[in-house]
Amino acid sequence: MQHELETLKRYISESNYIVFFGGAGVSTESGIPDFRSVDGLYSQKYKYPPETIVSRTFFMNNTSEYFEFHRARLLHLDAKPNAAHIKLAELEKMGKLKAIITQNIDGLHQAASSENVFELHGSLKHNLCMDCGTDHDVSIIKDSTGIPYCDCGGIIKPDIVLFEEPLNDWVIDESLRHISKADMLIIGGTSLAVYPAAALIHYYSGNKLVLINKSETHVDSRADLLIHGSIGEALNAAI
Repeated sequence: MQHELETLKRYISESNYIVFFGGAGVSTESGIPDFRSVDGLYSQKYKYPPETIVSRTFFMNNTSEYFEFHRARLLHLDAKPNAAHIKLAELEKMGKLKAIITQNIDGLHQAASSENVFELHGSLKHNLCMDCGTDHDVSIIKDSTGIPYCDCGGIIKPDIVLFEEPLNDWVIDESLRHISKADMLIIGGTSLAVYPAAALIHYYSGNKLVLINKSETHVDSRADLLIHGSIGEALNAAI
């Protein structure tokens, strides 16, 4: 492991346009469960499968039950940035990290003071009225019961991308732009199983593709550097 960490440190030193692509594993060290690990949401028992609950169809047809799940399992408002978030923010301040592309919806990168963050799946911090478009603070979801309504009478929907919903075109375009320009791409804490987000990494053409993950992925063989372990510990040792 020490050799891999030294290589990671050297890669960072040699690079000037680093992009980070991360998933749920980045936030598990902040106490937020992922979806696909042994202890993840998909392994837990609910009245409906979690992947069904977080779909557009379920939201529209079972809105009250969706919000029951949302409050209980998706809102982790007391979670704090961990070493991975903090070290990435430091790397951005150094001028080396140009973009963070995240599949997470928790806002912890911004809480760690990172600025150039592209949220592929939206953010729990924003909650939009489905009728008038007013943006409501997350507290209106947390402190309400049942279905939250706007003053205009419209349902307030968390601004996250549910299954069956498209990703934001601008976020995709900016993510592709940064990845295609990167001289180093760090992928961390993701199974790379959720598309189309996972397909973005194929736009990287450099020779410093780094994968930091506790479990194997289907692109491990493509990595120039593979680290199986904690992403927080790896970045803390290299930055």
